[in-house]
Amino acid sequence: MGLIGLFGVIAVLAALDLAGDIEEGAGSWHNGVEGTVGLIGAFGVAWMLVRLRGLHQRARSAEDRAGVAEGRAGDLEQRLEVSTQEAGRWRNEAAELVAGLGAAIDAQLDRWGLSAAEKDVALLLLKGLSHKEVADVRGVGEATVRQQARALYKKAGLSGRSDLAAFFLEDLLAARPPREERSDQG
Repeated sequence: MGLIGLFGVIAVLAALDLAGDIEEGAGSWHNGVEGTVGLIGAFGVAWMLVRLRGLHQRARSAEDRAGVAEGRAGDLEQRLEVSTQEAGRWRNEAAELVAGLGAAIDAQLDRWGLSAAEKDVALLLLKGLSHKEVADVRGVGEATVRQQARALYKKAGLSGRSDLAAFFLEDLLAARPPREERSDQG
């Protein structure tokens, strides 16, 4: 349920930021990136709900079969335990991936040689905050945030916020291998 909430928050925040950026007249590339983030969040919610529903259906089905044949009850309990363990492994794997992504982003910001303030600005911009919101969070002026953003883009060799987001999202949104190849590997 926590991942559903996380994906939901991502989708809602991206949608709200996108609406504000459209109102402010932000560029189509920027709007496209934020729209993509919102869609990924919405897809994540939908996918997790489908998975959750499937798990609930399997659990209900297992309970029904257990009531029909007492001799199969032990087998069903074992299968339920396996499903529970798989769900736990999946949650742990997802948590590790999120932590790994955060560490990878921090490492890249360090490689670019950003100051602590520029790193803070970069992370807040990646989270979808506007310059004004970043200024409010950091307790500085919006002009300061804009200057720090320009400095971080220059150090990173990027042209702006859209390039910053795209730099980190590009590999996350890479095409997946065909289904046959994935099933052979795992």
